[in-house]
Amino acid sequence: MAKTSFNVTANLHDGMQVKAKSRGFEVAIDEPKQLGGTDTGMNPVELILAGLGACQAITARTYANQFNIKLDDFWVELEGILDIDGMMHKADVRPGYSDISYNIHIQTDAPKDKVEEFIAFIEKTCPVGDTLANPVNVKLNDIVIETPIKS
Repeated sequence: MAKTSFNVTANLHDGMQVKAKSRGFEVAIDEPKQLGGTDTGMNPVELILAGLGACQAITARTYANQFNIKLDDFWVELEGILDIDGMMHKADVRPGYSDISYNIHIQTDAPKDKVEEFIAFIEKTCPVGDTLANPVNVKLNDIVIETPIKS
């Protein structure tokens, strides 16, 4: 299974609410009230952090046995720094994250050097981490203008 395509559809609903769907699953996305939303879900930049943490955790679960690491518990705390003024066009700064940092918590009886080797492997193997750390070709394919349905 070499190259694989993943697909998501994100549909704007009332206000800032978005329903994102993929493979029969749906995620509610919104903005906090101070950014004009109704705070009914994580916002897109929080989902990026969640995606990174989840990817690291899934990668850990996938490869723990190969490293002879028994995972009693594993979680990731993440923080992203961005300047909201960039998104709001109030300042000439990029609108996305300038920094993402995280702490990996692992509960295991494995020795420290083995855990450090395992975490280094996770960092180089996690697809979301790789996507964030390296340039990605992001392009608009097409603009599809739909005619409103008249009732």
